Amino acid sequence: MDILFHVGTEAGAQFLAPLARACRRGNRAFAAFFTHEGVRALRDAEVRAALEGARSVVCEESWHRFCADEACPAELGSQTVNSALMGEARKVVSL
Repeated sequence: MDILFHVGTEAGAQFLAPLARACRRGNRAFAAFFTHEGVRALRDAEVRAALEGARSVVCEESWHRFCADEACPAELGSQTVNSALMGEARKVVSL
């Protein structure tokens, strides 16, 4: 994987969709890990569309904290998964 987007804030998440589209144009493999209030980014249809086909993992604890009554549109995972993704990525972009 070339880039892991680590989404930890709702404000930073607004940059995710254009960055994901840029990765596709540049033929770069990417994934995203959502934690803390950054999980709210997955409510945005544009973000979900930009991530289609890429691995997207959500911190399960954060999802239950910030979006408890909603179905999660991505893979639920732990901070251990986050660490593994960071180990696989050549670059990490924190949003």
